[in-house]
Amino acid sequence: MIRTALPAEAGAVAELHVRARSTYYPDGLPDDGLDWPARWREAIERPDGHVLCAVERGRLAGIASFRAPEGGPAGTVKLFQFHVDPGRWRTGVGTALHTACVEQWRADGVRTAVLDVHVDNRRAQAFYARQGWVPDPENPPAEGDHHLFLRLAVAGE
Repeated sequence: MIRTALPAEAGAVAELHVRARSTYYPDGLPDDGLDWPARWREAIERPDGHVLCAVERGRLAGIASFRAPEGGPAGTVKLFQFHVDPGRWRTGVGTALHTACVEQWRADGVRTAVLDVHVDNRRAQAFYARQGWVPDPENPPAEGDHHLFLRLAVAGE
């Protein structure tokens, strides 16, 4: 089941986020000093944003957070976070969650979605490519940048 995340789930969402992100940092997830449960609660409660979650057998299996980017062009949404619990990879959870995001974007009249993905996260890059994401020609990575910028044409697909 895909549904909107609840503020009371911020801790569980943050735990899933950490588990998923930890997989593509070879030396372990860097300590960024952020209070991730509080950050996720803010994202869930934002009136201008969406946090969707995939739930299987009463447990969070995936999360997606998106909203219009600050100062971004009209008709654009940014996918800020997209994580599937590593134990649920390659089971269809990510595809179902992505489909729900695209359906919401279309309902909201979004024409273009953008995201950035860590350069070492080859698994995510392959997933996004299968979903139709392509390198963003307006945002090529700068030398030494740790992220690739991708875009998806949403409207009219």
